[in-house]
Amino acid sequence: MDAVRHRPDHQEWLRAERIRLLDFAKASVEPRGFGWLDERGRLTPHRAPELWITSRMTHSFALGTLDDVPGCEAPADHGIAALTGPLHDPVDGGWFASLADDPSGQVKAAYAHAFVVLAGASCVVAGRPGADALLDEALTVFTQRFWDDDAGMVVDEWDRGFTTLDPYRGLNANMHAVEALAAAADALDDDRLRAMALRIVTRAVHDLAPGHQGRIPEHLDTDWRPLLDYNRDAPRDQFRPFGSTIGHSFEWARLTVQLAASLGPDAPAWMVGDAVALFARALADGWAVDGADGFVYTVDWDGRPVVRERMHWVAAEAIGAAAALHEATGDDAYDGWYAAWWDYVVAHLRDPEGGSWWHELSPTNQPSATTWSGKPDVYHAVQATLIPLAPLAGSVAGGLARG
Repeated sequence: MDAVRHRPDHQEWLRAERIRLLDFAKASVEPRGFGWLDERGRLTPHRAPELWITSRMTHSFALGTLDDVPGCEAPADHGIAALTGPLHDPVDGGWFASLADDPSGQVKAAYAHAFVVLAGASCVVAGRPGADALLDEALTVFTQRFWDDDAGMVVDEWDRGFTTLDPYRGLNANMHAVEALAAAADALDDDRLRAMALRIVTRAVHDLAPGHQGRIPEHLDTDWRPLLDYNRDAPRDQFRPFGSTIGHSFEWARLTVQLAASLGPDAPAWMVGDAVALFARALADGWAVDGADGFVYTVDWDGRPVVRERMHWVAAEAIGAAAALHEATGDDAYDGWYAAWWDYVVAHLRDPEGGSWWHELSPTNQPSATTWSGKPDVYHAVQATLIPLAPLAGSVAGGLARG
């Protein structure tokens, strides 16, 4: 029997869901970028555009353009205008974290800059005007300011003038650096960028994870040593939670498989096997804890749940990882999990009345807002509807371009 993702009725449903998500996201357009949507799809008043949201929305609309979803060209172009205009720092270079009138908006963070690279790369593949110049500058800033060639990783956060570097080193930024570099490599056919992405994956997936029972340490010090107690007192942090993050294990697994496909015969033999191990650990630690379906947000270093809320993006990344590993290995067990997790999305996360997906559910799968409020982002969900359909490539846009 064909895999679930190959069935015409499922593919039609994925396209309908993708259109529904992107239609919801169009309400986030505001004059200086993309704003924060509440649970009913309304712009949150007095919340300034943020770089990571604007970049991810721009990327999402570029994917919609590649998939011929109606009405995506204008918001993709609006995103390019915002990234080359209001959010760009014409004095010190790079991009502001947000347009908020406070010091936090002046920070230059690798995490958000990686999404500028991703947005530029996807818009280049989609053929949007101005995308080439955006990607060229984004790559220049990213490789000159954030890339640490000695470590084969990216540093995390500078002040506005790129004069003071924070001592924290984070794998969240590095994970999205892999995504961004691989996407840019697809857009430009640049093996140098693939090699940089491989160095990050090697250190995070092949070197760090096995030493922690398959759980990737998210937080490191200046010398790249794990900080296993980091944010123990703030476990619900949106970007730097304590412990091992289940969704990131799935995301690393998917990105590793996609990068292996992009590298082709040059891919190290360990890549798919290490991705399989990450998937297995995240599944064992995170799924259906305490008898309720859904994935917990985080676990400690012994695999005990820390934050039990179910985040929408974790389910989306699990779906993407299952689809990628099924294609890479041919193991039908991944197709079974893929189907089960779409059933979970439809039963609990998808909001047919308010639109989009609930961003957070309680441990009993009721709408919740302990970490995430509103519905500010469709990036993970849109990609979950596309990854199953596109051939394995270094990026989602690259896969779509190949048919």
